[in-house]
Amino acid sequence: MLLLHTCCAPCSAAIIEWLLANGIRPVLFYFNPNIDPQEEYEKRKAECTRYARQQGLEWIDADYDHAAWLQAVAGMEEQPERGARCLHCFKIRLLATAHMAHNLGFDRFATTLASSRWKSLHQIAEAGHWAAAQCAPVTFWEKNWRKDGLSERRRILVEANGFYNQTYCGCEFSRPKHP
Repeated sequence: MLLLHTCCAPCSAAIIEWLLANGIRPVLFYFNPNIDPQEEYEKRKAECTRYARQQGLEWIDADYDHAAWLQAVAGMEEQPERGARCLHCFKIRLLATAHMAHNLGFDRFATTLASSRWKSLHQIAEAGHWAAAQCAPVTFWEKNWRKDGLSERRRILVEANGFYNQTYCGCEFSRPKHP
C-alpha cells in the first residue's frame, strides 16, 4: 500500500494517473503547513481534493499549522531556494507522512514534491529516506517523477483540468518579490 504525500494538483495529477495505470491505488495525504498565505493553502487543497474525488481516491487532510512551521524553520528565513530551509521543510512534511503511513499500516510512502521544478530531487530523497528511518519498517519510494514523459503529461493535465497553477513553492520565503 502506498501513502502519497501531495503538495498540489499540478504536481500530483500525472503521478496519480501513472500510479493508477500501473495498478497502484494510492491514498493521498495532504500535509503542507509551509504554504502561505492561508488562502493559497486553501486554493491548493481544494484543487487536490477535487482531483482526488474525480479519481475516486481516499484523501487524508492534515491540520494546517503555519505558525508551528514558521517556528520550526526560524533562523533559516534568508536561506535561498533549495537551501537548508527547504531540506528542513521536506523533512517536516515527509516525517509527518512517514508517521501517518506507519500508523495506518502502509509499507511505503512517496511524495509529489519530486515532480516540481522548484525542488531539489537530492533534498527530497534525503528527507524521504531520513523520515522513513524514523518510522521503520516503512520505506520511502524514491522516484524521479519528472522523467518518462511525466513533465509533459503534467502540463497537459493542468490545462485539461483547469488547475490553479501556482508560481512559487508555497512558503512566503519562496514567493516572488514584486517591486
